[in-house]
Amino acid sequence: MAISFDKALGVHQFTLGVRSTRAQVISSNIANADTPHYKAKDLDFDKALQAARSRQGGLAMSRSDERHFDLAALSQQHVSYRVPNQPDTGDGNTVDIQQEQSEFMQNALEYQMSLGFLDSKFAGLKKALKGN
Repeated sequence: MAISFDKALGVHQFTLGVRSTRAQVISSNIANADTPHYKAKDLDFDKALQAARSRQGGLAMSRSDERHFDLAALSQQHVSYRVPNQPDTGDGNTVDIQQEQSEFMQNALEYQMSLGFLDSKFAGLKKALKGN
């Protein structure tokens, strides 16, 4: 009887890649907080997660066997400009550093939660295989 990792691991295997990409986008915003005319960006999490689950929107690696995992890389197509919460300060930059730090921390916590869920899923699979 074959184990379906997609069913066993659920959505958490996909959220890690999406959260990782979102962390890159937010850290880019933080790094460019003082760059004139830089526009803050964010990742549409729901659309990116749906694309990751359906294996769309990424660069698929070639597989020599159908049983190998498909390691699709998440593309930047779900990244869009964020609507600014503050008025323009005169330099055209739309990054609100406090909002970016808050979003980054929230994303990091959710990434850690997904890692924890995956860890418990793997522990359950390991326990089922060992029979203890």
